Amino acid sequence: QVQVVESGGGLVQAGGSLRLSCEASGRTSTTYAMGWFRQAPGKERVFVAAISARGFMTDYADDVQGRFTISRINTKNTVYLQMNSLKPEDSAVYYCAARPDGFAGMSRGRSDYGYWGQGTQVTVSS
Repeated sequence: QVQVVESGGGLVQAGGSLRLSCEASGRTSTTYAMGWFRQAPGKERVFVAAISARGFMTDYADDVQGRFTISRINTKNTVYLQMNSLKPEDSAVYYCAARPDGFAGMSRGRSDYGYWGQGTQVTVSS
């Protein structure tokens, strides 16, 4: 049974940094891309960042490009989201997602991810 568990959210002042972690346990391989999405109150869940199976390729939403960095350590089945220069508009519940085995390429589409975590709250105060 695949489980995706996020950690690392919290409250931070504008301009600060946070690092989110996500472990995908129960996987038998690392041939899958992973991504981060976020959902603010009253809004849709939107794409934030994605990383290919081997970690060589990354993709970012325009509003986080240059501030956020996604990375992964496959030996730990873990992906990270380093968030710098945080803004109040970054406040949201952040969700980690994993594609099924064999889907190594990145995607911005929610429907392409088969496994989701429960989310972790990030709040940026002004």
